[in-house]
Amino acid sequence: MKAFTIAEPEVLCCVEIPEPTTSPADVLLKVRRIGYCGSDLNTFRGGNPVVSYPRIPGHEIAAEVLSIGSDVPAGFAVGETVTVFPYTQCGECSACLVGRPNCCKFNQTLGVQRDGALTETIAVPWRNVIQAPGLSVVELALVEPLSVGFHAAERGRVTADDTVCVIGCGMIGLGAIAGAALNAGARVIAVDVADNKLVLATKAGASHTVNSANEDLHTRLMELTGGHGPDVMIEAVGMDTTFRACIDEVCFAGRVVYIGYAKRPVSYETKYFVMKEIDILGSRNATRENFQSVIETLRSGRYPVQGTITQSVPFAEAGKAMQRWANDPSRVTKIQIEVDAKA
Repeated sequence: MKAFTIAEPEVLCCVEIPEPTTSPADVLLKVRRIGYCGSDLNTFRGGNPVVSYPRIPGHEIAAEVLSIGSDVPAGFAVGETVTVFPYTQCGECSACLVGRPNCCKFNQTLGVQRDGALTETIAVPWRNVIQAPGLSVVELALVEPLSVGFHAAERGRVTADDTVCVIGCGMIGLGAIAGAALNAGARVIAVDVADNKLVLATKAGASHTVNSANEDLHTRLMELTGGHGPDVMIEAVGMDTTFRACIDEVCFAGRVVYIGYAKRPVSYETKYFVMKEIDILGSRNATRENFQSVIETLRSGRYPVQGTITQSVPFAEAGKAMQRWANDPSRVTKIQIEVDAKA
């Protein structure tokens, strides 16, 4: 069968691979649609430190059930469309033992530490198949990336009483905005340097926007929070400047959540850690509960699905689409690959 693989940095090509083998506990899926993730772009560019080559990308998945293993419990049906929980858990590390398997020390995400789903078919353990009746394949392929942002809002303990500032309105930032605003009911301030992304952030639930290329971030945040600063700062960019801005701008007794990875060491004015008594939190991947929250939000119709999709391309153009994204990433929110364009 056909698959797309990142053979080495800057080289993505179509290859033939064997059909997947299945165990009695597996569900065989026909892949319908795949979303490209920022981690896929980093792998393509050669900047993903946890990837080895060649690597088949793809963990934002919409698929159709082809067959069901003999040990799979009742409830799945051939022909239904589903998404996939793309992470693993060892069950034995410190994170798993305290009920936080999303940050399992030995996690292997599809398309990152192990081959992903940019293929024609894939076998998946039944426990990782997520049913979401009523969602389209476009929506199913958005569940995972939105869940990552929902998890960040959960890590920040966001409530309806909070003012939350999200820095970065790419796909993960939009998930954080929707998780904080649409799911938790918070007031959200979205920050980016692109006006088109701020327009989309408003549709995803942001009450206020700040273009930090044109406005002074500190001044605007003070105006919008009565001089206190936001209760929660969520960083979804991965820059040293935005990492520091979260510490500088969060209110006293506030919370800071980091989703992005800074590409170089970050220097802090550490007195604010103590003076403000802030909680500094990392956020990795998502939980099954986050998946369900996103599914309910998508079912409600409140999230701007079509506005989020920058481009949908046929399977044969997956390589060209990745190259175009690498050449001009600022214009892209989400690219989806139509692996099987069945109506």
